[in-house]
Amino acid sequence: MAAMKNHEAETAVEAAVAEELLNAVGPAFGKLRRSSLLEVENPISPKDLSRTLVLNVVLELAQEGAREVTVGAVGSHLGVDPSVASRMVSDCISAGYLVRAASQRDGRRTVLHLSPGGEELMARFRRHQRSAYEYITADWSERDRLELARLMVKYVASQEALRRP
Repeated sequence: MAAMKNHEAETAVEAAVAEELLNAVGPAFGKLRRSSLLEVENPISPKDLSRTLVLNVVLELAQEGAREVTVGAVGSHLGVDPSVASRMVSDCISAGYLVRAASQRDGRRTVLHLSPGGEELMARFRRHQRSAYEYITADWSERDRLELARLMVKYVASQEALRRP
């Protein structure tokens, strides 16, 4: 009887710990993007960090096979209204990271492409992200570092699969 009560108590503690851990996931994800500003190799300015959101969407949509990436597609992907997406895209164009081109399918539409400057920013951002990850996890075992990386990639893939119709 005592062993059974002991087991129930352990189970309750494990459940409480699990609940606390799962409740901490959301705030942890919120802090992840801010940690991208760490002063490690190839620092990214806060303004360019915001621009990478748009540039990343343009890259992702192109990699997913979108023939043409439009402002509307960027807005839809980011979950913002068209006027916000238009301002974000215009800022990236003004900064020299995106270029507008006429659609080959419909001359009334414009499509977006990364400029050479945009490609360089994204390459620098990827190096910065990796440096930040390596800096933050420097005292972790290699196994833990790779396991977190594997699970993060798996999480994002699952999230993307839910987004697709």
